[in-house]
Amino acid sequence: MLATLACEDYHPGPRSSHSRSGLLSCTCQKPMPFELTVEPLTLLILALVAFVAGFIDAIAGGGGLLTTPALLTAGMPPHLVLGTNKLSSTFGSATASFTYYKRKLFHPAQWRPALFATLVGALIGAIVAHYMPAEWLNKMLPVIVFACGVYLLFGGTPKAPLDADAPIRKKWQAPQGFTLGFYDGVAGPGTGAFWTVSTLLLYPIDLVRASGVARSMNFVSNIAALTVFIISGQVDYIVGLCMGLSVMVGAFFGARTAISGGSKFIRPVFITVVLALTVRLAWQHWFGQA
Repeated sequence: MLATLACEDYHPGPRSSHSRSGLLSCTCQKPMPFELTVEPLTLLILALVAFVAGFIDAIAGGGGLLTTPALLTAGMPPHLVLGTNKLSSTFGSATASFTYYKRKLFHPAQWRPALFATLVGALIGAIVAHYMPAEWLNKMLPVIVFACGVYLLFGGTPKAPLDADAPIRKKWQAPQGFTLGFYDGVAGPGTGAFWTVSTLLLYPIDLVRASGVARSMNFVSNIAALTVFIISGQVDYIVGLCMGLSVMVGAFFGARTAISGGSKFIRPVFITVVLALTVRLAWQHWFGQA
């Protein structure tokens, strides 16, 4: 679990002897809201990593595969990594979702139940993350993410429907939105991939529009979870904002590339990201490596 890593190396201070188990159990001293907590060169490197993550995330999801370990490597304590990463990823999901919306590849009116359920699920998930040991969930992540890759690898990419404005059934939107919103609030890795695959399975839309849905729902769950992290004081604002601006630029170019390249471009990138995410999660949660 992330919270088992020491925090003293980042901001020395006594740790509570009664800290909770779970992703957010660290109770070390927090930095001031706008205090520079890393070296300028480290901040530049983090910004470059964030740009690449934003580009990849706008296409296939999985940007957190890069930013989360980068923040940990920079020496940031785990409880701040989650909130800071959520701040930076919110910039990217906002940019990507707006790009898909402007290109008329996402229609909010068709997805109202999913939007609301995602918001509620993410809020509850972020709160539960304070108290719920996530070991059982972490062990399952590589299996679930790998299943996403197998689906697209062998199941093929659905063809675009003849009618681009075909009605979207709302029967499954609330369960889908709540489940994935809750997951994003509790953990987060692979949320975009889960949204893409589940949307392809449930609705008559192609991969490009499914990516638009995924980015938009990701934005909603990011905002909800980020609100909880901010209230809890678990965000490094300078690092998060710098990375967020880089993620935003990367997401802008990534979304435009995905839209122009279509399913033929998204599919191999998506499968590559999913397989890489599987390896990363298995290494972290099965073999205990950060």
